[in-house]
Amino acid sequence: MQLELRHLQAVCRIAEAGSLGEAARRLGISQPALSAQLRRIEAVTGGELFARGRHGVEPTALGHFVLARARRVLGEMAALGAEARALAADAPLRLGCILLVLLDGLLARTDQALSGREVTVDLEDSVTALVRMLGAGQYDVIVYGEVNDYEVPLPRGVAARTVVAQEPFCIRMSSGHRLAGRATLELAELAGEQWMTLVEDDDGGPEALVEACAKAGFAPSLRHRITDRQMRHDLIAAGRAIALCQPTAPPVAGTVMRPLAGTPITGRIRLAWNRSAVPAQQAERLYRAAVAAYLANVDNNDFHREWWDAHPEARPVLD
Repeated sequence: MQLELRHLQAVCRIAEAGSLGEAARRLGISQPALSAQLRRIEAVTGGELFARGRHGVEPTALGHFVLARARRVLGEMAALGAEARALAADAPLRLGCILLVLLDGLLARTDQALSGREVTVDLEDSVTALVRMLGAGQYDVIVYGEVNDYEVPLPRGVAARTVVAQEPFCIRMSSGHRLAGRATLELAELAGEQWMTLVEDDDGGPEALVEACAKAGFAPSLRHRITDRQMRHDLIAAGRAIALCQPTAPPVAGTVMRPLAGTPITGRIRLAWNRSAVPAQQAERLYRAAVAAYLANVDNNDFHREWWDAHPEARPVLD
């Protein structure tokens, strides 16, 4: 067997994740398949690349050597792809996103923002995957979220701007919920509820929810993880779960949205792009399109309009 780029990517993902299970999830393959692939890679490199322990895996001395070379090769290949695409004026712009409320409005504005340049769009569940694919040249632009103080590390050659500096997460619950008539909720009142697990689990969100609930005196029961919007809404409307959601989310039949007192969990929305593939002027247009798409949803809920007006520091910065 000869080493291929996918083998180098697998080694890097294992090192980043710290465990085979998490690396397999990020790569979209099973753990047994990744373990078997690692054994084949180690047969080629001549020894173990990772030492297994109770808390995951750590690179061996040989592993550190292979990782350093792998990252260099992958970086060069990403740069090659991005620079070649930059020279092809008619190449479509590849946009990657997580499931944000502004996404629909952003897509509607891309034609105007990009002056007719074709755009391809992919939706990812993982912020880590988005950033990795941006660094590898598989995406030209990504739109993603961060929760509370968590900052997503970005690869070299990437620029980023904050679309919205802060927004307060709120709760979506059944319109028949015992607390549905309240204007504002205390997080402690939600102890004992079944929670919808956040779709993105590597943006700081799960940690922020668990930490906020711990301060409120309970541990959340994270029971459901569903990526389909309609299925999530149906489950909530049926009273089988509650969920954190963006305050710009539109109304959904059978559910209500309520803000949390003290805004214990906040989000941030960012746009990042490969500088070698996206000219500065085009990046500025995309940024303004993302801002416009967000602002179009501020009035979806009265409580968020009130919060938004009281927090000018959260608003986008336009040159």
